[in-house]
Amino acid sequence: MGLLTESAANNNHGLLDSYTTWLEEHPSALDSFEDMIDVAESKKLVLFLDYDGTLSPIVNDPDKAFMSDAMRAAVREVAYLFPTAIVSGRCIDKLNGFVKLDNVVYAGSHGMDIWTPSGSLKYADEGQQTKSIDEQGNKVVKFQPAQEFLPIVNEIIQVMEQKIKTFEGAMVEDNRFCVSVHYRNVNEKEVDTLKEMVHSTMKAYPNFRINGGKMVMEIKPSINWNKGRALEYLLDTFGFTSSSDFLPLYIGDDTTDEDAFEVIRGLRQGFPIIVSSVPRDTKASYSLRDPDEVMDFMVRLAKWKKAKSTT
Repeated sequence: MGLLTESAANNNHGLLDSYTTWLEEHPSALDSFEDMIDVAESKKLVLFLDYDGTLSPIVNDPDKAFMSDAMRAAVREVAYLFPTAIVSGRCIDKLNGFVKLDNVVYAGSHGMDIWTPSGSLKYADEGQQTKSIDEQGNKVVKFQPAQEFLPIVNEIIQVMEQKIKTFEGAMVEDNRFCVSVHYRNVNEKEVDTLKEMVHSTMKAYPNFRINGGKMVMEIKPSINWNKGRALEYLLDTFGFTSSSDFLPLYIGDDTTDEDAFEVIRGLRQGFPIIVSSVPRDTKASYSLRDPDEVMDFMVRLAKWKKAKSTT
């Protein structure tokens, strides 16, 4: 027993040392707040947020990934002060149901379903924007670059729901323009078999690709669109495409957020921030450990902006 305890302690020390080294390259956005704000002083800040693992904790049941009231209040506050968008793999209906805020822009299905008040002039001629009315009666412009794939997505959902019945704990989530196969609750010994089944099944759908996430396989149309492209689209709808005095911040925890981090690095302005308590490969410049630190960061951001407005 003593040997096991000592081994676990040594392992914990190793992880801590590794994380400390990783932080040297991806310093805490909270510890670096003053330096970041110095850069933002003369810029128009625009905020992009992932949802799962960023605004809400990762949970066993994806239908119960609720954000706290305190987190909702923090998001509401920053959204009053800066243009703010939530970019998630969830479908917009679920995302809206979780967040319940009307002063943010929503981009669901990994950016393949974006609802904005005005749309984008840059993409106006591509036939992928349609005017609509949301549930609150507000006029919105929907951008849906994968609309033609919707019938096949629905077919894949039906096929996968039948296939996963032999895997206890597996779940298929309909995210409208993409399909999520969750295996967090599947017996560890069966996970590889489940993954092989998904890959084998998707051979019949060559126009789709599979990406990995946190205990989930994401099935998406093979189009040149991702969270990075969604960020560019949203920057245009916010009026920043031809501007040089803006500063984008993108906070996310998943591999799908890396495309957005890459876009911000390419702009050579802004801060890509990863949410992680363990070292991992990332294009992010800064880090936050968990949703609690994300909330703390947004609270500090709001306080800075309000103090700046009164001086």
